[in-house]
Amino acid sequence: MRALVVMSLAALLMLPVGAAAQGSLNVYCSVQAEWCQGIATEFQRQTGIKVAISQKGSGETLAQVTAEAANPRGDVWFGGTGDPHLQAAEQNLTLPYKSPNLDKLHDWARRQAEQSGYKTVGIYAGALGFGYNPELLQKRKLAPPACWKDLPKAEYKDEIQIANPNSSGTAYVAIATIVQLFGEDEAFRYLKQLHKNVNQYPRSGTGPIKAVARGETSISISFLHDGVTEAVAGFPVKTQAPCEGTGYEIGSLSIIKGARSLDNAKKFVDWALTAPAQKIGADNKQFQVPSNLEAKLPPQAPKFAEIKLINYDFAKYGSKAERKRLLERWEKEVNSQPK
Repeated sequence: MRALVVMSLAALLMLPVGAAAQGSLNVYCSVQAEWCQGIATEFQRQTGIKVAISQKGSGETLAQVTAEAANPRGDVWFGGTGDPHLQAAEQNLTLPYKSPNLDKLHDWARRQAEQSGYKTVGIYAGALGFGYNPELLQKRKLAPPACWKDLPKAEYKDEIQIANPNSSGTAYVAIATIVQLFGEDEAFRYLKQLHKNVNQYPRSGTGPIKAVARGETSISISFLHDGVTEAVAGFPVKTQAPCEGTGYEIGSLSIIKGARSLDNAKKFVDWALTAPAQKIGADNKQFQVPSNLEAKLPPQAPKFAEIKLINYDFAKYGSKAERKRLLERWEKEVNSQPK
């Protein structure tokens, strides 16, 4: 596990008067590192609660929370795709909590809370799609992909990256999306064809889009907002929403059952659902759609109204049994196959 990132002395010196020595909070964070550090810095500045951050993908965090169930080390799980949060709720790994700020959220965020028995809540949403490097594609005389059905084409041999769905919530959302679009058997035939064009399955969901940005691969299957982050940073990255339609995530927030700092965990959840707290994502060049109704959508953020979204079945694909079954089938029928 990556070492816990503890707030610096400089941040402690910036604490407002009266905000010192208010205890601690261990946050498992499944968004990009800059955002993780941003929320830690600001929450500690406002409350005096000492925050430690452990950053990793949602699939890995679910595995960690499961392994630590008898002796929890984390208090709060911030961000990452909603499916693993729903699975944690199903497995009784997280605690129900009805924040007083629930009524300030979009319907989709509240539905996530209701569906889980209030063991998780939506903090942002993001649509799945493709990222691509136009410079690499031009050099290889390849057209950018516009549809899911484009990706298995022979001309994209070794040009594509998608994360490993065993560790990445992003990649699991991709599999669940393709299953819902095409039907399961056709989806796995598709994934076997796609496998021939995949040059790597990184552990992290943001790994493929960062590889696109660095010119290490031409195309990624990623959340569109992660592509915007790389483009805003000056990298040659463009994004495309698939023509057939696409799935989306509801990035979620959960209190871990057995949290040693339960009161501070509840304070963090209340704070994280406010509009100013949700602005920290955009301040750190993260372009998801925030769940608070008063939080402003960054102008660079993908517009959901312009994307063909499927009716993603969060209840089914967020269940432990379905996730386990699909991942085992992917491992057996796709990942184990030669290219």
